[in-house]
Amino acid sequence: MNTVAVHHPIFARLYPAMSAAMDRGGIAEHRHALLEDASGVVVEVGAGDGRNFAHYPAGVSRVLAVEPEPHLRRLASSAAARAPVRVEVADGLAEHLPAGDGSADTVVVSLVLCSVRDQAKALGEIRRVLTSSGQLRFLEHVRADTQGMARLQRVLDATIWPRLAGGCRTGRDTIAAIEGAGFSVDKLERFRFPDARIPTSFHIVGTATPTQA
Repeated sequence: MNTVAVHHPIFARLYPAMSAAMDRGGIAEHRHALLEDASGVVVEVGAGDGRNFAHYPAGVSRVLAVEPEPHLRRLASSAAARAPVRVEVADGLAEHLPAGDGSADTVVVSLVLCSVRDQAKALGEIRRVLTSSGQLRFLEHVRADTQGMARLQRVLDATIWPRLAGGCRTGRDTIAAIEGAGFSVDKLERFRFPDARIPTSFHIVGTATPTQA
């Protein structure tokens, strides 16, 4: 159960057109590569309008898609009905996932760790719900690789950007956060999308597994 309301009515209504445009521009290929060999039980955190659902392969037995924003959750439920695999859409926060300990073979985060309220807590929840041999798959935009652009990201994140973009922060060091939460990064690719040096163009895609205590 979602204990803290997440409601971004304007952003939620703009997001489907934005994500469709991003897919046409090339993000769809990264979504497909992220998910093409996923298998077992999947928890997708921050499913948005369900843009990933069409890319899940037959090896996935079930997807629990968690989305806290009401309008996006309704759109995700419609997308789930058209998905090639079984998808259950649920209300919930990344910091309080509605899934049991060790219940997921795979957790997927796609353009969501930028906007969670508490990134460390969300990653702790991801680690909790994964099996010991499970895998985190991520596609995120992150901190820039130059001081000047990273400085601009900090200014945006401290002022107007989160209010305009549904809580998004442009300059989070998400790889450091993943490793700090007890994961080992197995595969990592960095790319720019769009292919320009703007605050939101620095992306990562890859996989990580829980480190063993």
